[in-house]
Amino acid sequence: MSGEPGPPSVAPPPGEIEPGSGVRIMVEYCEPCGFEATYLELASAVKEQYPGIEIESRLGGTGAFEIEINGQLVFSKLENGGFPYEKDLIEAIRRASNGEPLEKITNSRPPCIIL
Repeated sequence: MSGEPGPPSVAPPPGEIEPGSGVRIMVEYCEPCGFEATYLELASAVKEQYPGIEIESRLGGTGAFEIEINGQLVFSKLENGGFPYEKDLIEAIRRASNGEPLEKITNSRPPCIIL
């Protein structure tokens, strides 16, 4: 070691962490149902608000759009019949980031229906 200081750190200021770090989201959705676009839209909104978040997806069964935060199911389209509002998911992520208990999201917007 030369004793020279290394490159400057790009870490957030002391006491601050990147929003969403330590929170892991898994979204399971039905691809044949056309829910991938909804997943991508939701993932983009979440990443914009919480750049440090880990968000993954996996293919699910017919009609599925299920969201887990840190392994806990927080939203189920199969139970609610619609999709989550972004604001409700963002609030659940905020709670998870702060170590607060998570509650299931029961509010949902109806799926798009073309007449």
